[in-house]
Amino acid sequence: MSDETNPDAAPCILIVEDEPVIAVDLQCVFEDHGYTVLGPAASVSTALQLLNRERPDLAVLDANLRGQPVTPVAECLRSLGIPFFLSSAYEASQLTSHEVLAKVENVRKPAGRSSLLAAARRALDRGRMFPD
Repeated sequence: MSDETNPDAAPCILIVEDEPVIAVDLQCVFEDHGYTVLGPAASVSTALQLLNRERPDLAVLDANLRGQPVTPVAECLRSLGIPFFLSSAYEASQLTSHEVLAKVENVRKPAGRSSLLAAARRALDRGRMFPD
């Protein structure tokens, strides 16, 4: 997690994405814009293990990881007060069955750099508005 006493510290973003090419692309987008990247995690279990060891400032999640919903990760993030957003090909109506994902911003795939960075800024702003 970034140093809260240093507002200029690079924000740390957890990337949860099971497609290797997309995961690397996300990593490059965020690192190129000054973020520290945690992951990428390609599975729910890997993401939860990372969250047991470190606390990112925010996270970007794919909704489906090799057929498994990302909801356990979203629930963990919510319980820790870590803001997150989705980058998924799913429509909003397909996500509403998972309460923890129902109102979360989804930057639809294929996502452009500017859309991803804007969503990350909004997530960080939400996290600052509602601290633990």
